Amino acid sequence: MDGSRGPIRYPFDTAPDPDGAVEIAPGVLWLRLPLPMALDHVNVYALDDGDGWTLVDTGISSRRSRAIWATLLAGPLGGRPVNRVIVTHHHPDHVGLAGWFQSEHGAELWTSRTAWLFARMLQLDEQDRPAPETLAHYRGAGMDPALLERRASERPFNFADTVAPMPLGFRNLAEGDVIRAGGRDWDVRLGDGHAPDHVTLWSRDDTLVIGGDQLLPSISPNLGVYATEPLNDPVAAWIDSCTRLAAHARQDHLVLPGHKLPFTGLPTRLQQMIDNHHGALDRLRAHLAQPRTACECFLPLFKREIAEGEYGLALVEAVGHVNHLFLTGQARRWRRADGAWLYQMADNDREIRDRPAAMH
Repeated sequence: MDGSRGPIRYPFDTAPDPDGAVEIAPGVLWLRLPLPMALDHVNVYALDDGDGWTLVDTGISSRRSRAIWATLLAGPLGGRPVNRVIVTHHHPDHVGLAGWFQSEHGAELWTSRTAWLFARMLQLDEQDRPAPETLAHYRGAGMDPALLERRASERPFNFADTVAPMPLGFRNLAEGDVIRAGGRDWDVRLGDGHAPDHVTLWSRDDTLVIGGDQLLPSISPNLGVYATEPLNDPVAAWIDSCTRLAAHARQDHLVLPGHKLPFTGLPTRLQQMIDNHHGALDRLRAHLAQPRTACECFLPLFKREIAEGEYGLALVEAVGHVNHLFLTGQARRWRRADGAWLYQMADNDREIRDRPAAMH
């Protein structure tokens, strides 16, 4: 494919109203659901299968979202049934109403096996207080002690708050699969870093690419590390995914992202997303000339002060970046007396070879 790079352009400059739709191409509708957060929307797409619709992503589970869907189903979707829901990845704004469409509308759920397992596990794992492992993860990152004490006594966010119960049964989407939807054949290509086995769909019949949060135009998705996998390296996974997907990207691809506006210029955007994290890692290497906790790395990583409302997402992404340097042998780490990990760039190969087992 022609991977030549050109400018990023936005052919559609007006997003659909919550009760409306924009026709992207014949048989492909762009819908937008509100979110109760700073990133105040999620894009979803309806693909016309003739006897009904395939939806790609759903928005969160809330009374407001279900009311909007009732209006959309009766209006832009013409009263025809939703026969299938494709979920790009397991985050609540994308999977939130998948189980509702299964149980209330009889839709089939298609997604990657990893996405389904994570979503269903987390939806069932409701907690009144943070798990000990979560608090240990925060402590290891160097969370502010007063904030840690407060978080320990509060009910945490639970997937069940915004993800409807998910009944048993789904169809696995794997790398290399080809599926039929909206009058087109789509190649399934999986990404990683923001979410494991993130589904992207690449039309064989025109220039459409459904990107979810793997392919966003003007914002960077969070590359977070959580207590479920505390030594994960999402930065390496993200850069690898962008590199692999770039082999398929064309300048004329019209990318339908999970947030913001549809865009062209995918080869350029993929290189930008790679370069953004290389730049962040370069700033972090300089910052780690002295020992620092992950939470002491916010300013070089994000180039701004982090408010409390953003603190949790900043923490997990900072851990992702220091993990990358540690796991690739560029930095060493050791425990501070309060349980926080301190990271510092390694001076030489011997320092890396001689790390005690407790550091792993």
